[in-house]
Amino acid sequence: LCIFTGDYGIRHIRNIRTHAPVTWEINEWRAPINFPIVIDDPVEFLPTQLPRTDLLLSIAEHKGVIELLPDLARLSGASAVLAPVDSEAWLPRGLARQLHGWLEKVGVACATPKPLCSLTKTDYLIARHKRKAYSDPTISEFAHYFGQPHLNLAINPQTYQISDVSIERDAVCGCARYVAEKLIGASVDEAEYITGMAHHQFPCLARMGIDSDYTATP
Repeated sequence: LCIFTGDYGIRHIRNIRTHAPVTWEINEWRAPINFPIVIDDPVEFLPTQLPRTDLLLSIAEHKGVIELLPDLARLSGASAVLAPVDSEAWLPRGLARQLHGWLEKVGVACATPKPLCSLTKTDYLIARHKRKAYSDPTISEFAHYFGQPHLNLAINPQTYQISDVSIERDAVCGCARYVAEKLIGASVDEAEYITGMAHHQFPCLARMGIDSDYTATP
């Protein structure tokens, strides 16, 4: 179940729907974006019902939505919550710690990768060169297909050209698939340059300001 508020989330949902296993059932809920400074009663911002789900993926662009996630997990029956930190404005680190605590109390697993495209089946980044391990089969199942990109290249041994690229794991936004298309036919020597240029050309919608944990854009 994808919780979103705008274009950033819409792109992710579109890519997931297009490339997820056919056995997955993918639903979505557009969350509100107008919240008071302090949310006294989350009930007034919640839907009356939600489809049952295993994993709650929060790709909302407002920190107020984060405070709703424990109740949204309860309403949907989710056993795990994936709430990426693609912008500290959307999910500040203090609120991320609180979210882990809230969900732990109700027996719901939680992962807060920073950024979302650092997620693997066992861990994720929380700062530059600092990864956090997790153990949850539901989040791992998602990370088998979406998260930190993993590509397999087929290389012609005579020409040293890349003849094919298969996607082991795509970025949730679809960037890895976009980069892979640019690599086919390129020489091995050109691959690094082409990858870097294609990555920058792909219009990422995550926050592009300088992040204190990375001293760069995350």
